[in-house]
Amino acid sequence: MNQTWGWLKSGIVLGLIFLLAVAVVKPIGVSTQYVIADCLIFCNLKPELAQKVVLDDGTVEYRSTNPYLNKHNGKYVKLAKGPANYGFVFVIAMFIGGWLAAKFGGPKVPEDETWIPRVWRENLGSSWGKRMLGAFISGFAILYGARMAGGCTSGHMMSGMMQTSLSGYLFAIGVFAIAVPVAILVFRR
Repeated sequence: MNQTWGWLKSGIVLGLIFLLAVAVVKPIGVSTQYVIADCLIFCNLKPELAQKVVLDDGTVEYRSTNPYLNKHNGKYVKLAKGPANYGFVFVIAMFIGGWLAAKFGGPKVPEDETWIPRVWRENLGSSWGKRMLGAFISGFAILYGARMAGGCTSGHMMSGMMQTSLSGYLFAIGVFAIAVPVAILVFRR
């Protein structure tokens, strides 16, 4: 069963999955769920960060002393109070799906490339720590940029572009305008 689909078949399947998600539930985007996970942890350590307030008329509001968590009328606090939602389950399913794919799907990666791909070793050496630091900094930078643009990488580039969102196209242009020159500099060979 060590057979890959190739870029065309994979792209079509991914596009259909995104289309199905938009039609049935909502556009795919996951970085907000990490904010929710942070709130779950820190709001339990410091309860005043997340408050459920019942108003005189019986309506419920969610508030936080943290301005970021208080955005959108306390939406993040509300989601943290009841985290079993579509987005949170989706993030957990991503981890499970990644594990299943690594365990049962696709060609096996040569043992010497499990942690450090050949192209990285040839250009930057075989230091595991350097590879992990590079991956962390790169991931942090792109996620930080996506959040500053008001979304996440999948929400902007994949869901956003599919819905012809201007912010999705601008984010994608920005990503490639930075990624291509950085790749040329880092992977000179």
